[in-house]
Amino acid sequence: MTVALMWEARAAEGRGAELLAWARAQELDGTPVRRETFRAPQDRVLVITWWNAAYDAELPELPEPDGGLVTRAVHRWRFESVATDGS
Repeated sequence: MTVALMWEARAAEGRGAELLAWARAQELDGTPVRRETFRAPQDRVLVITWWNAAYDAELPELPEPDGGLVTRAVHRWRFESVATDGS
């Protein structure tokens, strides 16, 4: 089974580039099948990691950044793959 972990944060005013650099520099205890980092308006950063694991497996996640770097607590979601395009 493939599990995707999503991590999303919104940077404090004027600190979007710093949050993006921080997220990209975070190392995980383990190597995901895939890892992608995205940015969006309002200085939001999204990191998605894919793992070959059970849905409820204990998996490494990105931590909370220092409070001054973000405007709110990080949002986290976990999804399991049910199909791929063409399936």
